Amino acid sequence: MRNFTVVVHEEDDKADGFWAEVEELPGCFGSGDTLDELRQDISEAIELYLNALTDNGWPMPEPKKSTEPVFETWQVPGPVLVD
Repeated sequence: MRNFTVVVHEEDDKADGFWAEVEELPGCFGSGDTLDELRQDISEAIELYLNALTDNGWPMPEPKKSTEPVFETWQVPGPVLVD
């Protein structure tokens, strides 16, 4: 297993809900009206992203540490890709 850093943001004042980005997976985002919906959406986004990496033979990005202010950060487990 490998952990991915999911940075959670609250929507701005015009909308309810949350959105998140995965620090190690550029362009991997999710959203939800509740944190539970967001967890489900981001888990699916990570799975799809990892499948695309595997299918195309692309390397797994290295872990990153977020430097921006965030609402919350999660560690989400994912598979380790073996060369």
